Amino acid sequence: MNASNDPASESRREFLKKGALAATAVVAGVAPAVGRTATPARPRRAFAPGSVLGANDRLHVGFVGVGGQGFNAHVRTVANIGGNGQSFHEFDYNAVGIASCDLYKGFRERTRDLLLQARDQRGLGSYDVTMHEDHRQLLENKDIDVVFIGTVDHWHAQIAIDAMEAGKHVYCEKPMTRYLDEAFAIHDAAKRTGMKFQIGSQYTTEGKWHRAAELIRAGGIGPLVVAQHSYMRNSPDGEWNYYDPMEGQVTPETLDWDKWLGKVNRRIPFNNHHWARWRKYYPYCCGILGDLLAHVIHPLILATGNPEFPRRVACLGNRQITVAQLGEEDRDVNDQTQVLADFPSGLGIVVMGATVNEQGLGTVIRGQEGTIYLGSDSLELRPERPFADLVDQVQESNLRPGVSIPEHVANLFDSIRNDKQPNGNIDLAVRAQTIISLAEMSERLGEMLHFDEATRKITTGSGRELAPITYGTLELS
Repeated sequence: MNASNDPASESRREFLKKGALAATAVVAGVAPAVGRTATPARPRRAFAPGSVLGANDRLHVGFVGVGGQGFNAHVRTVANIGGNGQSFHEFDYNAVGIASCDLYKGFRERTRDLLLQARDQRGLGSYDVTMHEDHRQLLENKDIDVVFIGTVDHWHAQIAIDAMEAGKHVYCEKPMTRYLDEAFAIHDAAKRTGMKFQIGSQYTTEGKWHRAAELIRAGGIGPLVVAQHSYMRNSPDGEWNYYDPMEGQVTPETLDWDKWLGKVNRRIPFNNHHWARWRKYYPYCCGILGDLLAHVIHPLILATGNPEFPRRVACLGNRQITVAQLGEEDRDVNDQTQVLADFPSGLGIVVMGATVNEQGLGTVIRGQEGTIYLGSDSLELRPERPFADLVDQVQESNLRPGVSIPEHVANLFDSIRNDKQPNGNIDLAVRAQTIISLAEMSERLGEMLHFDEATRKITTGSGRELAPITYGTLELS
């Protein structure tokens, strides 16, 4: 039978012709902007997992780690106050911040001041904002529904697990964790408690990725072949060196350095540059892989329509340019990285990151029958030549463009209220973190790594089993 006369083929062609989602594409779970009328405070109630909340139920938020993005992205977004005191975004979340936690007192106080300003500016009634040095004290507050985590990576797991065990939903900055064993511990806690988990990769709320997933699930490009994406910067002064070490303000007297180090094995004396620019050092971060490429890997595997655990991962990289220009001591992590991964379905991905060149790869998802090209707010599906009679070209734009942290937060709040999975949910997050963690292991150990989803075992090509690296495995850990 000719493909053009095949009923099944015609059915798929009709689906692909439906471009109605183009200009008006709505990402599942994103709450629309509504008016700014303040909702009166309501009596507190228990948000049990599985409960559906009404639009008038105010969410109460606690923030752990409120320096840097923890303040500018998390606190400002929920408080909806920008640096000039004006509204930060268009959303009315019906949510308020009521607790601030950080090891540095100055950050705790700054956050409390902003949250109280939001309370008074928006006429939200009379409530206090508590301050805490220990996240466990914050979690004792039964009024808190959601915890935002903006700490260093090596504290993510403990705080997220403690929060979910305490009955709190979690928004966790990317990467999900420092090491792979912690990622599965968070995953298992989320499944055990039923609490919602949103990874702080706001790209997963952009519409183009969800539209691509819809087309791919419908068979629009046939069996998947290979996808590619990148996150490239060119920072001559050294990526992350722009963070202020705040010498004279942050000192051993104003910050508990031993607690900040947490589980870190390499315990050095207090160091302002390690505190402020921790993304450059392996004991606290895996560099480009966890910071930049986390923003690439999450949406890319979401767009495949059926995010998988990787089957094999290999990674290369080096820091030769930065070392030559800034010196050996400037950083541990690479300034350029390339990741290859393949999956049980046969899909392969190629992901690149750099802080010494800003020319990236085009964002492309290739299938046997068609290829999807993704722009900043657009999508184009082009049929492969041998399948031109089967697959129609699709062009769509205005697919929720831009990187919107407020919209990503709105997605979590809507998911809590309506008991559905957020865009950066725990199942997506643990799969992306598996790729990230295996890539770090591959590069640092010099091995291509095989992963078994069922057993969570890691092996080399020769079949030798490796324990996932964690605190104490390597000198810089």
